[in-house]
Amino acid sequence: MTDEKPTPKAPGEGGRLMAWAFRRLAGPPEVQGAVQGGSNHAREAWKRDLERRKQWSREQRERKRAEREARREGR
Repeated sequence: MTDEKPTPKAPGEGGRLMAWAFRRLAGPPEVQGAVQGGSNHAREAWKRDLERRKQWSREQRERKRAEREARREGR
């Protein structure tokens, strides 16, 4: 036997019930190949979607910046 004691949990981390609920409802802590896995088609689609989202965010920032500039010049 070892003299090791279980590490204490941080406040708010939950106990046995929360651990059970997480394991049963949220699933396993790891999913093999979640980021790296999948097909090439799925990865490329994800990259295209990410780029579209970034482009939309850039356009929104530019639109808001242009509106602020127009208000400043209109004073």
